[in-house]
Amino acid sequence: MSRADDVYVVGCGMHPFGRDESVTGMDMAEHAVREALADAGVAWEDIGYAAGGSDVSGKPDTLVGRLGLTGVPFVNVQNGCATGASTVLTVANALRAGEASVGLAVGFDKHERGAFHVSAARYGLGDWYAETGMMLTTQFFALKTQRYLYEHGISERALAMVAARAFRNGSHHPLAWRRKPLTEREILESAEVSPPLTQYMFCSPGQGAAALVLALGDRAFDLCERPVRLASLAFRTRRFGSFEVFSPWLPPGPHRSPSVDAAEAVFRTAGVRPADVQVAQLQDTDSGSELIHLAETGLCAHGEQEELLAAGATEAMGRTPVNTDGGCLAGGEPVGASGLRQFHEVVRQLQGRAPGVQVPGAPRVGFTHVYGAPGISACSILTL
Repeated sequence: MSRADDVYVVGCGMHPFGRDESVTGMDMAEHAVREALADAGVAWEDIGYAAGGSDVSGKPDTLVGRLGLTGVPFVNVQNGCATGASTVLTVANALRAGEASVGLAVGFDKHERGAFHVSAARYGLGDWYAETGMMLTTQFFALKTQRYLYEHGISERALAMVAARAFRNGSHHPLAWRRKPLTEREILESAEVSPPLTQYMFCSPGQGAAALVLALGDRAFDLCERPVRLASLAFRTRRFGSFEVFSPWLPPGPHRSPSVDAAEAVFRTAGVRPADVQVAQLQDTDSGSELIHLAETGLCAHGEQEELLAAGATEAMGRTPVNTDGGCLAGGEPVGASGLRQFHEVVRQLQGRAPGVQVPGAPRVGFTHVYGAPGISACSILTL
């Protein structure tokens, strides 16, 4: 593939994550879009294709009423935790297909306080499933984590190390929600939600928005001094027998997570190895999920996580910096925006202008990963 066929990120914008009752989800989205347009040095009229995602906060295509009625094609995307990555994939494919040379991806959400309220019927399940308490995802993730720790000899301290690093990074990031660092002891001794996971080992449904401007080939270099190449992006659904949210069963014999499939595909297409990654974003719906995803994406071996965490390998100054903005644990999870937050952080890291802690050594290879119900995953490789 020549440079003319490559897609690049040339601008990014983000509304701070957290809770802001003075604005709507649409207000947050507009803020993120206008910031991304300004970052790229383009006007809304220059956007030839757009895609937007939101779980509960409105139809993204209605943003044209605020941004300008230019007749631009605008696709609405709703794909769970992979919504943000799916908007990027939609726009990138449109640019490669010749629909436009400049496009925009936006995601936003404004969730209420408390756990996500999910309908069993929406996922093809009977009321009995909800009545067992399993529609409350804290139960599922705790079960999955408990099993994983047992199988691989990992202690609960590793869960606290993940969360402590997240809050430490979030405390330095102006766009994060949770800005107070917590010790491992405070995390371990916080209220137990579902064993082995405590209050501060879970992210919270949140509010926020993020947007990217993408450009094709040479147009990207006209717009941006250091465009970041979307080297690959892969999306996968679950295979038969995988142990997933709202599908918690295990058949005898081996099983594969969609995160394994998505990660393998994205590394293969980009022509890089997990060892080449210099900054990574992993889905950390809870501390246990990050531990599992470290291995499923190939960034480490199963059972190696606790040793790596203790050695500081996932810190910003470590071998493989992970969730340098605090991830979902510090940022919360507005579903439509969460994946695009990952892109925002990795792009800024590679360009050497991270809002929070900057990874040293001029990183050139970044990785993003999302995972969600009912067993979907999207991964990307971003390079300079």
